[in-house]
Amino acid sequence: MLPGRDGFALLPQLSAYGIPVIFLTAKGDIHSKIKGLTEGAEDYIVKPFEMLELLVRLDKVLKRNQTEEKLIRIHDVTIDAEKRKVTKNGAEIYLKPMEFDCLMMFVRNQNKVLTRKQLLGALWGIEFEGETRTVDAHVGRIRKKLDFQDVIKTIPRVGYCLEVEK
Repeated sequence: MLPGRDGFALLPQLSAYGIPVIFLTAKGDIHSKIKGLTEGAEDYIVKPFEMLELLVRLDKVLKRNQTEEKLIRIHDVTIDAEKRKVTKNGAEIYLKPMEFDCLMMFVRNQNKVLTRKQLLGALWGIEFEGETRTVDAHVGRIRKKLDFQDVIKTIPRVGYCLEVEK
């Protein structure tokens, strides 16, 4: 950041270019929060924060601003994020809503290990009282439907990783 400049000073310039802004700041007072949000920030997060929370909030901002890729291709699978439609070799593959959301978590976090706990929190909410085996069942169905046994890797005793070459 430039000396003497803060996020509030940069906000009008970024907004002029249509760049969405999320404040990540230590300024937790209500005046600063209101100022940031009323002057055009998409969100305002006070430190410390959880990385998964930031990822979910970024996802929401991207959806609102439609800057995320519309068609995502992984091998012979095409995902239309906007229409929530998945095809394999041109044939539509039906994914239940939670299966699609789980697949999109992997797509947005390619080549990163996601723990079962992270997936449960992001997809089912922190209030979820079920088993982490729920995640395993959903991942198993996604693998089977998309033939992703070698694409979504199991990381023993941790979780899963969608491995794709960039």
